[in-house]
Amino acid sequence: MSSPVVRNFMRQQGFPEEPAPVCDMRFQGLYFQPRIVGPLVVVAIVLHSAAIFFALSAVLWWNVLLPAWNPFERAYNRLIAARRGKAALTPAPGPRRFAQGMAAAFLIVAGVALAHGWVVTAWIFEGFLVMAFAMLLFGKFCLGAYVYFLLRGQFGFANATLPWARR
Repeated sequence: MSSPVVRNFMRQQGFPEEPAPVCDMRFQGLYFQPRIVGPLVVVAIVLHSAAIFFALSAVLWWNVLLPAWNPFERAYNRLIAARRGKAALTPAPGPRRFAQGMAAAFLIVAGVALAHGWVVTAWIFEGFLVMAFAMLLFGKFCLGAYVYFLLRGQFGFANATLPWARR
């Protein structure tokens, strides 16, 4: 059975209500991407590598502009979903794409800052990235998707998707 936190996360990502088994399966699939990108962000920070920040940003912009060709979702569908008889992931809805775009923007700013020697600016954006990925991976809260709904004036809905919110 899906926990309220997982159901809130799925709504925050822009997915409709689904039966608990489907919701849980999709949730696991959606977490495939941040489980790869998050540690790579940490590697980029530790190595102070503008190149890694630029590469990650490029991949996330690709996901935003061509959601049907998201390499993480395609890999998940082929390597995990197909082999384990799980439902394939579908292209990301608007809130998820917005969150990926927001992360891509922060990644590129961190990369530019490192490339130009703006260390304090790089630290600030790296800090935001670590915070956002930590909230996503450990708290099941997507800051980018939350901001998406706030910018659209959907304050009530945004707040109803917080991990601790109960319907």
